[in-house]
Amino acid sequence: MAKPVRASLGEMWITCQVCKSDQFRERGVKLNSTGGEFLGLAWADETATGLICWRCGYVHLFVNREIQLHRVKK
Repeated sequence: MAKPVRASLGEMWITCQVCKSDQFRERGVKLNSTGGEFLGLAWADETATGLICWRCGYVHLFVNREIQLHRVKK
């Protein structure tokens, strides 16, 4: 199982919009377009950073490349 991470954008720490938790599981998410799929070019579609809330499972998507992930030390 993936280890939890915390995330920030500059000086701002990200929390879950639903339960306010600050721990997430990170996953890359392909943002497929209909045209790209139709033409067989889905591999060229943009990728987002998916942060899945460790507590409630809500998925947050970020296209901003400035997002930083920080390991949770236990």
